[in-house]
Amino acid sequence: NMLRTTAIKVIRHFGVVGECNIQYALNPSSEQFYIIEVNARLSRSSALASKATGYPLAYVAAKLSLGVALPTIKNSVTGVTTACFEPSLDYCVVKIPRWDLAKFIRVSKNIGSSMKSVGEVMAIGRNFEEAFQKALRMVDGNFNGFDPYLQPVKEEELTQPTDKRPFVLAAALKNGYTIDRLHDLTKIDRWFLSKMQNIIEFHGVLEANGANLDRNLIVKAKKMGYSDKQIAAATKSTELAVRHQRQEMGIVPFVKQIDTVAGEWPAATNYLYLTYNANEHDLDFPGNFTIVVGSGVYRIGSSVEFDWCAVGCLRELRKLGKSTVMINYNPETVSTDYDMCDRLYFEEISFEVVMDVYE
Repeated sequence: NMLRTTAIKVIRHFGVVGECNIQYALNPSSEQFYIIEVNARLSRSSALASKATGYPLAYVAAKLSLGVALPTIKNSVTGVTTACFEPSLDYCVVKIPRWDLAKFIRVSKNIGSSMKSVGEVMAIGRNFEEAFQKALRMVDGNFNGFDPYLQPVKEEELTQPTDKRPFVLAAALKNGYTIDRLHDLTKIDRWFLSKMQNIIEFHGVLEANGANLDRNLIVKAKKMGYSDKQIAAATKSTELAVRHQRQEMGIVPFVKQIDTVAGEWPAATNYLYLTYNANEHDLDFPGNFTIVVGSGVYRIGSSVEFDWCAVGCLRELRKLGKSTVMINYNPETVSTDYDMCDRLYFEEISFEVVMDVYE
């Protein structure tokens, strides 16, 4: 709240009307902070904020610049709420950058305050574990999630961040490092470390049970963001076998919408995500939709032009009078704008998820 109050003071002092994002450096052990930059423009950060909350920043900023007062502007995502309120969330969003550092020779793999990422992903879940594991799979399809067997434990890689550090952390937790010791090495907040420890501890439970998974274990795994493929790897099974077993037990994801008001007011959006931490769907499925699968995270050699193919496809389908579904997880793209398709699933692009949406 201290940073929020400061932000409002700064914006009033500069006389900014419209969109502005402020980046801070905050001392984690005191209330000392510095303002690093003030961006009075729409940037990738504002695109992410817009898509994480369902609040149409660019639309509202454009209206404000035309002299329209904030209370009279409608939120164009929900269509019923006014733009004069702050979004409240009943879900957790995790953003992870993608670094393609391995493609360059003589480039330092260390990451610091300078910009090195080529793209970013955004995952939505009902708890941190679920959203975090989804996000790791989105960054690279070869990862199953928070996998403790991808990297060896090296303490120098814990103290000096690289693009592979999450997996070094996973390996360290698997090898019995305590949260306090990891906090001293990484300076990562203990809250995050304890959530990561939850995932690794449950990984051990899955391995111990092997092929004898009961309904409770599968439900718990799904609630912590484990994919079928990840459960299969831990239990020496196959993705299709786990999927079949899960569906026979009636364990399927629920579709939830980002409504900007955390369900406190009636507001409907076409902005959706899948979660196992729920009891019911937020909307009906009349069928007869055409699914368009997006191109995912921007990487070296695949970025905006491939997203434009998906947008072109959506527009042509709309011209033909077809109802469209978009599956993509890249917050920087046009294909994940709320008005591009009839239903937007902010989800990972994998066999499991695309089939879940299809079914």
